[in-house]
Amino acid sequence: MNLTLFSSLDWLALAVFVASWLAYTLFADHSRWSDKSLTNRINVYRERWMMEMVTRDLRMIDTTILGNLMTGIAFFASTAMLILGGIIALLGNPTLVTQSIKHLPYAVDSSPVVWEFKVLLLALIFVYAFFKFAWAFRLTNYCNIMVGSAPVKEADPIKLEQHAKRATKLSCRAGHHFNRGLRAFFFGSAALAWMFHPLALMLASLVVVIVLYRREFSSTALLVLQD
Repeated sequence: MNLTLFSSLDWLALAVFVASWLAYTLFADHSRWSDKSLTNRINVYRERWMMEMVTRDLRMIDTTILGNLMTGIAFFASTAMLILGGIIALLGNPTLVTQSIKHLPYAVDSSPVVWEFKVLLLALIFVYAFFKFAWAFRLTNYCNIMVGSAPVKEADPIKLEQHAKRATKLSCRAGHHFNRGLRAFFFGSAALAWMFHPLALMLASLVVVIVLYRREFSSTALLVLQD
């Protein structure tokens, strides 16, 4: 690939996109502020759920909830595959697509090589999302097995607590990977803006970061879940 086909504005836009994704991930998942996130708050309720689960006589409600979670994860995984199918179709006739896009207002004219790179970037993002959803689905399935293998409520309390903590860790890891998959969907939407203009990619990247921050750290849902 001839890298000189990319303008300096394209490289800047790509750098802003990657930096926005990495910076938000570090902030939301690995900084000292991550404890205040909606995901972290939900993890507290995941632990309460599993502690309640081991004290129940019948755990049908727990397996039903996990089944519903698996259905939601499977939906996003299949959606990622459908999106990938559409992205691959775009590679079939890059010249026709680029000719169509350049007639849109403010759209830049890209060579077929640059267009293919942009499409491949989109494909890479949604492949990543699919793998995250697939792993979240598998971990949730394992959590279902943990519910089924939980000792009876009359068992040793220490044993019950240990089992609940193991199930909690699996559930939290499933939520973590599901969250990463959703984040890829958001940034994949931002990457789509690059098809029109590098400035659109930069703007979309910043908008996605703001939206994700508001959802994760200052949403009404977070306030509701606080004790």
